[in-house]
Amino acid sequence: MQRSAFMNWFSVLAKNDWRTTFILWNSNAALPHYLPTLRRYLHSQCILKRLLLFLEAVVIKCKRDGDFNIHPLVKEAMESRKPVVALESTIVTHGMPYPQNLSMAREVEEIVRENGCVPATIGILNGCIHVGFQDEELEILATAKDVMKVSRRDFPYVLSQGLSGGTTVAGTMVVAHKARIPVFVTGGIGGVHRGGEKTLDVSADLTELSRTPVAVISAGVKSILDIGRTLEYLETQGVCVATFGKSREFPAFFSHQSGFQAPYQVQDEKAAAQLIARSLTLQLGSGVLIAVPCPPHGAASGQLIEEAIQQALDEAQEKKITGKELTPFLLQRVNELSGGESLKSNIALIKNNAIVGSRIAVALNRLQRGQGGRGNLSQNENTPDVPRPVVIGGINIDIIVKAKAATIKDGGQTNPATVRQSFGGVGKNLADCLSRLGKMPVFISVMGKDEHSESVLRHCRHMDMRGVLQLKGCNTATYCAVITGTGELTFGLGDMEIHQQITEQYVSQFKENLCLAPIICIDGNVPVSTLEYICQIAREQHLTVYYEPTDVNKASKPFVSENWKGLTCVSPNLRELRAISQTLGNPVPTDLPSKVEDIIKTAIALAYPLLRGLHCVVVTLGQHGVLLCGRSKGGSVSLHPRTCYENATGELRAVHYPALPVPTEEIVNVSGAGDSLMAGIITGLLAGEDTDNCIRMGLLSASLSLRSYEPVSPEISSTSVSLARLKAQRWPVAKIWKLS
Repeated sequence: MQRSAFMNWFSVLAKNDWRTTFILWNSNAALPHYLPTLRRYLHSQCILKRLLLFLEAVVIKCKRDGDFNIHPLVKEAMESRKPVVALESTIVTHGMPYPQNLSMAREVEEIVRENGCVPATIGILNGCIHVGFQDEELEILATAKDVMKVSRRDFPYVLSQGLSGGTTVAGTMVVAHKARIPVFVTGGIGGVHRGGEKTLDVSADLTELSRTPVAVISAGVKSILDIGRTLEYLETQGVCVATFGKSREFPAFFSHQSGFQAPYQVQDEKAAAQLIARSLTLQLGSGVLIAVPCPPHGAASGQLIEEAIQQALDEAQEKKITGKELTPFLLQRVNELSGGESLKSNIALIKNNAIVGSRIAVALNRLQRGQGGRGNLSQNENTPDVPRPVVIGGINIDIIVKAKAATIKDGGQTNPATVRQSFGGVGKNLADCLSRLGKMPVFISVMGKDEHSESVLRHCRHMDMRGVLQLKGCNTATYCAVITGTGELTFGLGDMEIHQQITEQYVSQFKENLCLAPIICIDGNVPVSTLEYICQIAREQHLTVYYEPTDVNKASKPFVSENWKGLTCVSPNLRELRAISQTLGNPVPTDLPSKVEDIIKTAIALAYPLLRGLHCVVVTLGQHGVLLCGRSKGGSVSLHPRTCYENATGELRAVHYPALPVPTEEIVNVSGAGDSLMAGIITGLLAGEDTDNCIRMGLLSASLSLRSYEPVSPEISSTSVSLARLKAQRWPVAKIWKLS
């Protein structure tokens, strides 16, 4: 190619023509070789630079995952056999205007979570099928223009052209089946159009139900269609159809009564699950349709809707609207003619279907797993299907007080400040960040069953919280941090008594998870006896254990006995490192230095004795970055435990990685930056990245959290902290020091 093709691609990029940019990029393998030149050229053009980074991230992701991009939560749920509910995306792309479409999609996903399932909204973004969307990806789809409605026939074209689309009922069924998701919730399915005996206009949804073994939970077929002929067609195609509830009356989507009877009826979620399970066991190759009546409070007047439908049909005929454009036109016109009643009913029935469908999915999951119930990840449910990292530590309600001045006056006067509440705790922050980065950990913790606990669970809905024990009569831990206007922590106050309930007995219920975990992370909130239990198992089983000291007073907990040598790595700041050294009887300085070079020398001196028992020490230096101390491999220090074992007699060295610069005015919270740092590092280790990339993933995660009012930034994801972002970032030069 060459230069002319590159200049053509660049001109398309400059016009923000994303679709053509993507197609050209994928169609010419030589384009990526021009990226270094392009990065230099775009250094001062922030908008185009961000667009390029997004392009790189999406292309790399799609090439890595093929046509499918499965959300980490959905992937983890499928691997651990938790219930998943598929959701369509045409309601986002074609069903409602923005921002109502986005808020509805988010609300339906939340309903699915509240009823015990993991939601998997299915759609296509830039030529890649998504089974579950990150929140920012869902917003991109909701605001995208010229997106296609995608059924079975449309997949090859849409994917080959790098387009975006909302999947119809048929399209969603295809993807759900390929992803092994047996239950799919939607509003209403397509069917035989009125007058279909002449036009032969029959929805592909009906054909898909006859050949794809997925259970569809809907409010029947859309009432703009011919319900009687649709039921006849489904019978001919061998599709099992049943109503949900006390009546066999087949619902008319917006209203309860259609005048037609369904072949069968299921009284409740358990009966529906048994019906679906039998269908799957027989391997009939066809789906099941469960028709759920619209709830009474949301049902519209049958006569009002029917009159609106007749008028809309007449208008469609006059305008010669047919094919895939007919249904969207009719739905929009019926809503206008009914004064918005049809839309209100549509919203009510979608929410109701999500509740019923999720409960059916939970009941089906119990049948398939042969279990009678679902609770915390303990006893029978803590046996892992795949090894996952384990995080053991505290959950806190964090109250962050940031003074407006650089220094805080302590003479009793009021210091002007901003006060915010968030959800923290070192263990929670580590698990939170790892989850956002796609490494879904088993999280073991304890909190009260009080007014705060439900808020915590809602906030942590993207995490696996089954290992969190809730205790009646106990307070959820609360922590208040006071920081200066420059972002430095002055002091903290906390009610942390409940952390003592993270006992050895409770943690021992997860022993199999611990023994299989690629990495165990434990924080200083955990009682000494529990820490010793973990260290003992680690020494016996040769496990990789990372210890986050939490604060100066808790830093030394594992070091009161020789069990600390069961740890692999610790990540203290300089004050915590001094406290650890003092507990071990090593000489420590009275005062800590303030100059960078002196700080590094002091950290090296304090870390050196720890390396007789640890593989490495990660000293967090705040605005000065990270100091990694350990044994060298090829002249550099390696974080990976295996290389540490192989180089047990190697030379001791330290590497200083400067932090990414963050302007003081952009720093709004420091409480979770260190935890995000370690989670980023651990994510890199789990992904098999080299040490430099692991540290940089940590530094990038930390820089995002410094800019967020939450301890862990919602902006952290596998896209925002990716290899593409690391390569695009200008990193300060790391310096190697010898330990003596």
